[in-house]
Amino acid sequence: MKFSTNEDIEAPIEAVFDMLSDFEHFERAALRRGAEVQRVDEMTVPGPGMTWDAVFELRGKRRELQLEMVTYDRPNEMVLESTSPGMLGQMSFELIALSRGRTRVKVELEVKPLNLSARLLVQSLKLAKKKLAQRYKLRIAEYAKGMEDRYRQMA
Repeated sequence: MKFSTNEDIEAPIEAVFDMLSDFEHFERAALRRGAEVQRVDEMTVPGPGMTWDAVFELRGKRRELQLEMVTYDRPNEMVLESTSPGMLGQMSFELIALSRGRTRVKVELEVKPLNLSARLLVQSLKLAKKKLAQRYKLRIAEYAKGMEDRYRQMA
């Protein structure tokens, strides 16, 4: 199952990529939502090989997830892959400079079930795909608006 959306952000491509690379910000946001997140690599510079372990509750069940950065092409693209028992996922961010102060971000999320219970979960999600796609686009749009606000405060 795949979700995809584009958002235009009133900020230069470098600033947008820097905000997307603020991994501590994402870790804090996940912690505020009740997830347990821990970085497990020892890299000092962002790049492929960065890894996190996360535990969170979804649909009443405790889920464990390992997230790994597989592509880090500054300032054009970032790809994260997730593995959990029964499920694979990939989230990609592709940035395109529309002008000096405007950037388009394409955000894609794809999940693939690996076993029967994960297949049932994905199948139930497919029944609500239209609603989930709307929520996904809204969430990405809200985050993009927040990035614009953060950029204005920094500038």
